[in-house]
Amino acid sequence: MGQMMIGLQLEDNAFEQDVRELLMAFYPGAVFGCQDPEAEEGELRVTGRFLDGGARYALKAERKPGTERNRAEIKLSSPVLKKGLEEARENRPFPIEPDNRVETKNRIKRRLYFLLMLDTGKQLPWGALTGIRPVKIPEGKLALGWDEERISSYMEEHYLVGEEKRKLSLEIAGEERHLLAGRKVKEGYSLYVGIPFCPTTCLYCSFPSYPIEKWQERLGEYLNILGQELAIVREAVSGKPPQTIYIGGGTPTSLPEEQLGQLMEILGGTFDLGKAEEFTVEAGRPDSITRGKLNLLRDYGVGRISINPQSMNQKTLDLIGRRHTVSQVEEVFWMARELGFDNINMDIILGLPGEGEDEVGATLKAIKALGPESLTVHCLAIKRAARLNLERELYRGYPMASGQLMDALACQAEEAARSMGMKPYYLYRQKNMAGNLENVGYAARDKACLYNIYMMEERHTVMGCGAGTTTKVVFPEENRVERLENIKNIQDYLPRFREVLEKKRKFLQQCGQCAAKEVKEA
Repeated sequence: MGQMMIGLQLEDNAFEQDVRELLMAFYPGAVFGCQDPEAEEGELRVTGRFLDGGARYALKAERKPGTERNRAEIKLSSPVLKKGLEEARENRPFPIEPDNRVETKNRIKRRLYFLLMLDTGKQLPWGALTGIRPVKIPEGKLALGWDEERISSYMEEHYLVGEEKRKLSLEIAGEERHLLAGRKVKEGYSLYVGIPFCPTTCLYCSFPSYPIEKWQERLGEYLNILGQELAIVREAVSGKPPQTIYIGGGTPTSLPEEQLGQLMEILGGTFDLGKAEEFTVEAGRPDSITRGKLNLLRDYGVGRISINPQSMNQKTLDLIGRRHTVSQVEEVFWMARELGFDNINMDIILGLPGEGEDEVGATLKAIKALGPESLTVHCLAIKRAARLNLERELYRGYPMASGQLMDALACQAEEAARSMGMKPYYLYRQKNMAGNLENVGYAARDKACLYNIYMMEERHTVMGCGAGTTTKVVFPEENRVERLENIKNIQDYLPRFREVLEKKRKFLQQCGQCAAKEVKEA
């Protein structure tokens, strides 16, 4: 069976991206007719137009004859959902607020959600909410003094979020507020350093990362440019040290020990590392970690590392191209413990090819035996650039996990994390996630990663340095974020480094002037 084709025609393209994302949540892998001239009509055609001078909106989701589905019976207990479903069955044009674009968008998405529910018989755990930072909603309302019951009702009525996800997002919002209480978040900034190299490229990966073996001769060049970019940041912040430092990638520890030492020396010569509240390095691939590298990180004050198996099943590791063994994961973990690392995170991915409840259960049992301080649970998100998508014909024997299975796996992971004394402390979503779920970070008491909260909830400025990184300057008083993205492709980043550095310098100078103006006006 080929990919589903969807025709999409909206009178106002300002809402198209939100509508597309909701359609993709209901129909993973679908292709839009406007991308394929031969499929202009599509199996499903979604149209939207304004009526009465913009006071009402008419939205339709119509099936092409002969493509109707056998839908599951829809059972609803929520009065909000019942009412919305009945209105969708009648599907009369509905009133909108022309002067309120946000509310207009939400009303369109709510109606579309119920139309698609009627077409598929499915409900989505996050309802019509498609944003990557859902915790911002309850956090913002808590800051206004709302109680949890009122926030929960708001999330159901405005975004149709299911009860379990409302509870989860409220719990995480409360935990974030607790963790950040008393910290001077707005006045500080975090530093992210990108090392876009890995031992190999995993089957599911779409991050800008490159096989380290092919770039050995140019690592010095990359580190030199990175040092210049870090110096621009130091100048912009007048030498003020970052609150948190995060070295990610890629796999930073894929750097040979000599180059890893150069990186740490550059960082130590640019900033006072000892004044950072938190220093994290992604030592994600066990096949990239040595005793010498761990000693080096410890000597430079790194207090938190990630050792990420993704799965503790050897068959899965071989399939996804990890090229390390389960035993290596365990050996490296205990080596880090022996060297004094007492804040170790481990990542797993739910929905990997061929993995069900038994396989995920085995992974969680093995991780529990190791006893890390935090567990980050990812739900598989297949991006366009990932080999699992580009070469999907080779993996037809491994179908995507159903929404029902993903729910069960997420529950398994949550139960395991809580049984290890961990609480959920941050959450984010991605496009094309299996089961339309989320990624959740769980941590033991006092072991949560502050950088993850600062970055995901956009609490303060994050300075990104290196290929594929993003700098986000936050203006809290204006509820505004200015972004600058570095060139992703390292083949372009290296020869165009002067352009990269000049753009970074000008951007930070402009943002510095804006920040100064903001302080003066305040």
